[in-house]
Amino acid sequence: MRYAKIILILLIIGIFSGFCTFEIIRKSDRAILNVVSANKIEVDLNGNNIYDTGETICIPDIETFTSDLKINQSNLVQSLKISNEDGIKLGYLTDNFAANTLSGRRVKLKFTGVENQDCKFADIITENQSYSAKLKNSGFAFKNGVPLNKENYTKQLKNARKLNLVILNHKSNKYHKLNCKYGLIAHDAIVVPARQLPDDAKPCKFCHITKPRTLFKKNKKSVEKLLTYPLAISNGSLKLYLSDMTLKLKPDNKCSSLACKEILKQINDSKTSIDIALYGWNNVAEITNAIKNAKSRGVKIRIAYDISPSEYYPETKQIVELANESSKDSLKSLMHNKFIIFDNQKVITGSMNFAQTGFSGFNSDCIVFVNSAEIAKIYEEEFSQMLAGKFSTSKSSVNHKTIILGAATKLTPLFSPKDKVITNNVIPIINSAKHYIYIPAFLITHDELAQSLINAKKRGIDVKLIVDATNPFMARSKVKILRASGIPVKIENYAGKLHSKSIIIDDKYIIAGSMNFSKSGENKNDENALIIEDERLAKYYRGFFEYLWSKVPDKYLKQGVRAEGKYSIGSCTDGIDNNFDGKIDMEDAGCKN
Repeated sequence: MRYAKIILILLIIGIFSGFCTFEIIRKSDRAILNVVSANKIEVDLNGNNIYDTGETICIPDIETFTSDLKINQSNLVQSLKISNEDGIKLGYLTDNFAANTLSGRRVKLKFTGVENQDCKFADIITENQSYSAKLKNSGFAFKNGVPLNKENYTKQLKNARKLNLVILNHKSNKYHKLNCKYGLIAHDAIVVPARQLPDDAKPCKFCHITKPRTLFKKNKKSVEKLLTYPLAISNGSLKLYLSDMTLKLKPDNKCSSLACKEILKQINDSKTSIDIALYGWNNVAEITNAIKNAKSRGVKIRIAYDISPSEYYPETKQIVELANESSKDSLKSLMHNKFIIFDNQKVITGSMNFAQTGFSGFNSDCIVFVNSAEIAKIYEEEFSQMLAGKFSTSKSSVNHKTIILGAATKLTPLFSPKDKVITNNVIPIINSAKHYIYIPAFLITHDELAQSLINAKKRGIDVKLIVDATNPFMARSKVKILRASGIPVKIENYAGKLHSKSIIIDDKYIIAGSMNFSKSGENKNDENALIIEDERLAKYYRGFFEYLWSKVPDKYLKQGVRAEGKYSIGSCTDGIDNNFDGKIDMEDAGCKN
């Protein structure tokens, strides 16, 4: 018996020691935040998931090319006796090599002990291999102007010369040849393959004498269809509104989006009541004035709102002051709803924040307008609880029965956290999918949801996702796991957020609302989601997903892109803190670099 106790104690000590060792190893890993160039990498040294001063790692004793036009590479070009265009093309391949090797990885660092005001010098260990050794062998590394692997350098130069690259100036939306002086001096420019140019980009008249680029030669209608996608569809009592972040690269203070115009119309038409559940508010004059006018003609304004986003939405207080009644959620969870009920008859809901980024169409959102007293009654029951001060788990479940609209549309309203939207409703639909599951979403961090998508992929379902550029950098992001399971996941590369929280399945279902696909979205926050069963609407939204998919370059199937940086189109000139680090445009390290 005594020996058994000793063995048990030793076993427990062994398990504890193993756990401690694992934790030490795990915590010694560092996350790659951004690949500036092949020999200059931003690494999260302090574990706060944000780039801070002193977190730039440089690879010692190696020179590389980069496609960053702000970097002077003339000495290396002259040493190798190649053209400046060759240097830029080699830089493009080199940047891609570095991004594919390091982006999104957790790595270990072997510091040399040398540092300067710009860099800490170290080798990076990824997947138990030296990044420095990989770089030296790649053909992209040089020392004193000499290739460190001459054979591979010759191959890479040959590959580089085959590339059809252009300079895209984000600000002017013009594209230039690689030797164009106007392109080379542009402040907000990147190097991209010609096939990945935005559809409305215009050729520089000084370096492009030939006709403007066309995407298709045979069918002009195909060109027009790809340039834009219709952003609204109506099916009787239901309208689906979308907004396209690829078309608007800077938000404004106007009611520009179709969804905003619908809200404006309904406010102006309202007769008795307007009930607003909002996460945050920006004063867009047309909307604010319409609410003031509605109140002056006797319409009752009631607002349930969240107090936590005051940093981003300081004008929320002003709209609340217009309300006849209001209630705020001061819990640790979020009141993340964005819906409005008009006259107990009509509801508009979805992912759009009632802010400049939403109202102007800067973000990509999915918004649903429903003219149905039955649907309005269900939303009213949820709203009334919040107006009475009951939020999150303190609420009671509401009647969320399926409502039939017309002959072809079924709607099922659901509310977090009582309805367990993802676990009890979304995953069963995913498990029953037969053909495809397409997800345009701000984020996906929910474990069981990710696993259900992996399972669907294994049984032959076409699964694809487009997520916002901030998602891969989130602590619980499932991007890496989904990609490793063979699911194509693209990271969008535009200034506006891919802010939708939606799923399209089998030309049958649309799942859309305010709820992010996360544990907190399902279990803590006040959220709403609609399950829409309608073939025509689902086909329409599938078309929009395919349109967005075509506009995001294929290289972002493998790597990420900084939400605020030169490769995120428009993000360095939009006046928005795109990655929530407190820095805007040229103040942000991604734009400086």
